[in-house]
Amino acid sequence: MEPRVSLITLGVSDLERATRFYAECLGLPRIETPPSVTFFELGKTWLALWSRESLAADAGLAPEGSGFRGFALAHNVRSPAEVDALLERVAAFGAKVTKQGHPTDWGGYSGYFTDLDGFLWEVAHNPGFPHV
Repeated sequence: MEPRVSLITLGVSDLERATRFYAECLGLPRIETPPSVTFFELGKTWLALWSRESLAADAGLAPEGSGFRGFALAHNVRSPAEVDALLERVAAFGAKVTKQGHPTDWGGYSGYFTDLDGFLWEVAHNPGFPHV
């Protein structure tokens, strides 16, 4: 397998609401798609939003499930102030800030939020991370 992630698909409860959050709140660049799915281009990786039921059916799984999913998506920014500003912005759009921005033991600054469907995101300033 080549070392890359091509597509991240999130199974969402309300596609229109989730699309608005990712487009209007996070400002992700949307790609023209059919009405049943939304794609955003994130450089060489795309983010897809698809109904939770459709994604589960496609994978041959039941759509039930909640709580901690065992992973987090992460977005690195240029400064601690950008961490705090983004956490404030997502909260204003209805996301839940689960951990406010704070200095970390690895020399950075980070906080967490869950999007409107409960997907966990870390927002971090890591002075040693090359991709910002």
